[in-house]
Amino acid sequence: MKNCLRIPRVLIPREGFEKWAVIACDQFTSDREYWKRVERTVADAPSTLSFILPEVYLGEEDEEHIAAIRENMYAALEGDFLSKLTRGVIFTERTTRTGTRRGIVACIDLEEYSSEEGVAAPIRSSEEVVAERLAPRIAERRDAPLEFPHAIVFYRDKKDRAVRSLLREELEQLYDFDLMEGGGHLTGWFVPADLAEEILPLLHTKGDPLFAVADGNHSVAAAKAHWEAVRPTLKKEELAHHPARFMLAELVNLYDASVVFYPIHRLIKEVDTEAFCDFFAKNVKCRREGNVLTPALPAGAEGVRKTDELCERFVRANGGKIDYVHGDRELARRASEEGCAGVRLAAMDKDDFFPSLKGGVNLPKKTFSLGEAKEKRYYLEGREISYD
Repeated sequence: MKNCLRIPRVLIPREGFEKWAVIACDQFTSDREYWKRVERTVADAPSTLSFILPEVYLGEEDEEHIAAIRENMYAALEGDFLSKLTRGVIFTERTTRTGTRRGIVACIDLEEYSSEEGVAAPIRSSEEVVAERLAPRIAERRDAPLEFPHAIVFYRDKKDRAVRSLLREELEQLYDFDLMEGGGHLTGWFVPADLAEEILPLLHTKGDPLFAVADGNHSVAAAKAHWEAVRPTLKKEELAHHPARFMLAELVNLYDASVVFYPIHRLIKEVDTEAFCDFFAKNVKCRREGNVLTPALPAGAEGVRKTDELCERFVRANGGKIDYVHGDRELARRASEEGCAGVRLAAMDKDDFFPSLKGGVNLPKKTFSLGEAKEKRYYLEGREISYD
């Protein structure tokens, strides 16, 4: 069985975790006020906010933002607020209203990853990757000295052997704080290399695939694309250990009791609401509440594919935009705005997750969400990805 994981040397701030950690850049993509509040909270404190381009701002001076990200990362390396740990992984506990999710922050080997449709690989994407969404992420990673990823990768461990082993250990606590904007509580402990070498093999269980990206599919695909660009420039002896070959991610057991799959609803904007609702309801039996349609479609990939097919067909013919919304209340609120309509989808059964990916199959984009928006991973741990 291939070893898909590596033990990194992780970077964390020396202090100020509350302002340092901000939510994944692909959240609240239609809520500028959320990101304005984050900016006000952070102010001029050291923060991962300076290392990311929130998607709400994509298309607005991207090149300038990406250049600033690189400069901020170099400034962080030269400053005195980052601590580089010895080799090891991080054991995390994230407490939200859903429960306490435990994870292991380690590196995945991008040589063992694929998002290509029909290609079986030990580490698989879980959804189709949209090429136009990759370009800014690849640009961010190109020439960047650091990464602070938000990817979550699932493994299968019904007996929860890895986590139970770590809970028996007396580990050094690295951080323990409340995340901003109602993100819950986060605690992390350092797992030294000798213990990590015993724990990581427990995550390699049988199956196709062994691991699958649960969140951050486009970030992982961008990291792979960057590695494929770097690889031809290297000498043979450099290939096995170059830092760009690996990516930091949080590994989470699919069978963790706090892992709950939520649907990602569709919001159609800048359209004739009645025309869209009539079109959709003529093609699929629906229940309508206000401007929100609930179609009689199966949960999971089949229902998402049909919904996306209809939404895209309508937008091609009539104009408008498609957005993705977490939560029933948020969907109802947004759909009530002028020129908007919503499609409420059902949650995928998490037991269907790995079987759905067998043989290199990708789920449609935005098929499910691991928790609701505020429960997404916050940027915190980082690592160096170049020798500069």
